[in-house]
Amino acid sequence: MTGEESLRPQSLMLTFLGDQVLGRDVCVYSGSVIDVFARAGIGEQATRSTLTRMVNRDLLRRQREGRRMYFGLTERSQAVLRDGERRIWQTGAVNRHWDGTWTLLGFSLPESWQRQRHDLRSQLTWSGFGPLFNGLWIAPGEVDVSALVAELGLSAHVKVFRAHADTGMDIGQMIEETWELSDLAGRYEAFVRRWQSWEDELPDADDGLVLRLRLQTEWLRIVRRDPRLPVKHLPDDWPAEQAEKTFRAVHDRLSPLARDASERLLDLVPARPQSQNAS
Repeated sequence: MTGEESLRPQSLMLTFLGDQVLGRDVCVYSGSVIDVFARAGIGEQATRSTLTRMVNRDLLRRQREGRRMYFGLTERSQAVLRDGERRIWQTGAVNRHWDGTWTLLGFSLPESWQRQRHDLRSQLTWSGFGPLFNGLWIAPGEVDVSALVAELGLSAHVKVFRAHADTGMDIGQMIEETWELSDLAGRYEAFVRRWQSWEDELPDADDGLVLRLRLQTEWLRIVRRDPRLPVKHLPDDWPAEQAEKTFRAVHDRLSPLARDASERLLDLVPARPQSQNAS
């Protein structure tokens, strides 16, 4: 399965909304969304189901205009999209400015709490942590996990510290033992293979928007899984920098086509205060 085939409709939808709706105080017509997603190979039923699920999860709100239904952002989806925007354009994929600080998180849970242990490990992995030892996890930089731990109801079972490695410790070896570097490197290398040709090619006019949606969705998925380990302690041939160059070059190349396509394909209306919207 290629990276393109495995992209979830909700992930594409969030990218689409971040691209076309975020920061503009507008709502987009459901028919426009269906049209764009059909060009991405996603059927009308799957698109409608995704819109409905996102409304139910407070990621979208409805706004009726005559016989047409439009969709706008909620506070929750705006926060999710702004976080993704920061991750792509500000944080980036290469950590050149690490100050030597690590966040250490220790936890001790009762044996019977298997689900809580699984949930905590999943959330820590998502937040850039790796297992230094069984109940001791580590992440580069200062990572605030207080909200995550509180949401899981585990504040009484978790201890968090900031630390620096002792002089002489082999940080590169520790990183290799703690994170699956080969898996992450493989994702970056596969991204370059899939997208590098578009640095020199141009798609058909209406395909520019869909291609850019796929590009951004796939890139965000990769960088969200990257704990942003300090580049000076990674292998010399670490592929994140090349992948980021490819992402930015292809994004720049597709953007004029994507803008033209969105102007032709999308029906947008001003967002009204939510109290005035039909549900």
